[in-house]
Amino acid sequence: MLAVQEAWMMPFAFCTREKRWCEFAEPVNGESTQFLQEFALKYNMVIISSILERDINHGETLWNTAVIIGNHGNIIGKHRKNHIPRVGDFNESTYYMEGNTGHPVFETAYGKIAVNICYGRHHPLNWLAFGLNGAEIVFNPSATVGELSEPMWPIEARNAAIANSYFVGSINRVGTEIFPNPFTSGDGKPPHPDFGHFYGSSHFSAPDASCTPSLSRYKDGLMISDMDLNLCRQLKDKWGFRMTARYELYADTLASYLKPDFEPQVISDPLLHKKSF
Repeated sequence: MLAVQEAWMMPFAFCTREKRWCEFAEPVNGESTQFLQEFALKYNMVIISSILERDINHGETLWNTAVIIGNHGNIIGKHRKNHIPRVGDFNESTYYMEGNTGHPVFETAYGKIAVNICYGRHHPLNWLAFGLNGAEIVFNPSATVGELSEPMWPIEARNAAIANSYFVGSINRVGTEIFPNPFTSGDGKPPHPDFGHFYGSSHFSAPDASCTPSLSRYKDGLMISDMDLNLCRQLKDKWGFRMTARYELYADTLASYLKPDFEPQVISDPLLHKKSF
C-alpha cells in the first residue's frame, strides 16, 4: 500500500486565493490517477492519491479528494475532505467546501482502509466514524507547517490509533513553497510569499500506542512499515472500548446540541453567587 501527501500533484497554493491554481484540478480518472494506476498494477499495490478534484458531472465543482486505486490498477472509490480549515493562511474554502462522501472504508486486498484528509485529524468524531465503519488503517495525507501545528502532529494520530483500535499513517509535505505574489493571513501582519516550512515528519501509529520514528523534517522520504492487522482485533478485545462506549448518550447529546434551543447541561452551585457577610 502506498499513500502520498495532500494534493501531491500541485503546489499547495490554497493560501493564495488566486483562482489560476484551479487549473491543476482534474477528474477522479484524470492524468494523476492514470499515472499511478500503471504503478498500482505493475507493483500489485493499493495507492491512495490525494488530488484537487474537478467534478465534471456537477458543474465542475472542485473538491479536495483522495482517490483509492486498487492493486489491479482499478479505481475502487474516492473520499472528499470532511473538514475545511479557516485558520490563518489555510483558508481553503476559496477553492472547495466540506466533502459529501461521509466516512467510507474501502476493503482492499491488503486491509480495510480509510482516508482522513489533513484538517480532519483535529476532529475526534471524524476519526471515530472511520473506526465505526470498520477501518483497520486510516491514512492522513496532510500539508501543514511548523508554526501552526507541529506540536500537535505526534499526538493526534497516535491518540486516534489508540482510541479507535486501528493503525494511522500520517503523511506531510517537506520544504517551503514560494509563490509569485505575496498574500495575507487576515491577521494584520504584512503580506508574505510562503506558508512557512512544511515539516514532513511522516510516521505510523499503532493501536497498542506504539509508533515508528518519523521521517525527516527537511528531506523527502519513503517510510516502509509492516502492520499486523490482527493487532486491531486484539486491542479491541483487550480494552473493550467499543463494548463500553455509551454511544446512545453521545447521540442524545449531539441531537440536543443541534437544536436551536439547546442549553448546556450545567448545574450551578446554589451558593455560588450568595453574598457572605
